[in-house]
Amino acid sequence: MSNKHQTNFTEKDFRQALGRFATGVAIVTATDLTTGKPVGLTVSSFNSVSLDPPLVLWCLRLASQNLDLFKNTSHYNIHILANDQIDLAMQFSTAKVPDRFEGIDWELNKAGTPLLSTKYCSAIFECANEQQHPAGDHLIMVGYVENCQHTNKLPLVFHAGTFDLTPTSRFAK
Repeated sequence: MSNKHQTNFTEKDFRQALGRFATGVAIVTATDLTTGKPVGLTVSSFNSVSLDPPLVLWCLRLASQNLDLFKNTSHYNIHILANDQIDLAMQFSTAKVPDRFEGIDWELNKAGTPLLSTKYCSAIFECANEQQHPAGDHLIMVGYVENCQHTNKLPLVFHAGTFDLTPTSRFAK
């Protein structure tokens, strides 16, 4: 991708520098409007945007096979994974798994989108697909939070290219 700005580092250097910022790990789910089947993927690009109105964002690669689906869906759910859910994060991050929802507890919410059980999550955000902004090789997805819930479970953290199991919290009991 061409850019009018100059950089003095390699893509590898940039990736390693970004990896020094710890992020949470989330699974974003929606319903495929053509098949009616649930879809989901693992992301680490989640962030809050606004309290009023309640907005959050996540980013999706433009090369994602699910790009059109998430661009065109009216609703999606963002599940912030609990720190014991590395296997679930991996299950939703690989194309090698034919049915990412197999063997897990989930249901459809009022908007008709897949909602994972809270036993996997430290928080869940049920969102309307509010805005989209192309940026580089990603699409920034802004969701209007219609409902949210949280547990006392510690979140799963991604840091320096791997899952990090070291976070502690005064809230975990």
